[in-house]
Amino acid sequence: MESATHIKYLFANEQDNRWGLVVTTTGHQFIEPHAPYPPSNHPVRYLFSIEKGRRLNEYQLIYISRGDGSFISESQREISFTGGGKFMLLFPGEWHSYHPSQRTGWHEYWIGFRGPDIDRKVEAGFLNPRRPLFNVGYHEEIINLYKLALETAHRQETGFQQILAGIVNLLLGFAYAEHKQTTLEDMQVAEQLNKAKIIMQDNFNRNLSCQEVAARICMSYSRFRRLFRQYAGFAPAQYLLELKINRSKELLTNTALTCQEIAFESGFEYASHFNIVFKKKTGITPNQYRDLTQGRLTEIPDTLTL
Repeated sequence: MESATHIKYLFANEQDNRWGLVVTTTGHQFIEPHAPYPPSNHPVRYLFSIEKGRRLNEYQLIYISRGDGSFISESQREISFTGGGKFMLLFPGEWHSYHPSQRTGWHEYWIGFRGPDIDRKVEAGFLNPRRPLFNVGYHEEIINLYKLALETAHRQETGFQQILAGIVNLLLGFAYAEHKQTTLEDMQVAEQLNKAKIIMQDNFNRNLSCQEVAARICMSYSRFRRLFRQYAGFAPAQYLLELKINRSKELLTNTALTCQEIAFESGFEYASHFNIVFKKKTGITPNQYRDLTQGRLTEIPDTLTL
């Protein structure tokens, strides 16, 4: 027997479409063990057969909080999973099929959406039909976001589509960030890399080398460089540089130190090198940045990339 099924379908006006992302449907359903799937009340709008699969004209982000199941698509060979805690991202035009285990059933939450904002994330490689599953574990925060989406969709108060777009981006953020965390090789690696970040944050202005950081966490440099990029989104050297630039921005904004003193305090060996790197990163010189953040520069330079 299936139970606790709640579904809402939505429309968007032209102003909503210009926002960049609109939500088309949201809901959840709890499929009991040995219950038919899809359930008898599955909407005609989203006709679905496990054997034949389907194609959608929108994206859907489905969260399986509990239960075992299987997923297959054009770009992903059939894969089975256990214990829930999985996101399945469906792409428009991509054939797919999925179903819960007869033994366990599952708890399923979904939200459907479309728009140029999500298209750009796919084009940038953040989301890919070849990686449609995200292992994130069980999170009440994720479930509460789906519940908030359904509540917002039912009320349909002014700006509800914009609120729903924000919820979608939060859910995608969870999927992306939690999956990266859980796919690290093991918890010891996560602890080592977190320790590396702390070492770098505490010592970036002391001529610290990335090789030294790797040695201090007992990891080969090549492995450290590869895993740190996956963990932090930056290569180690780039992360160190970001720390130095951020520190220099703080000093330029909040102190009267000279650029030479700021270069030294931020971990640059030479003021000339600091000036070159700062302008390359921000599009303006350190002095221009100081004038801008202290209110002495009234016109923002076209080259600014902050």
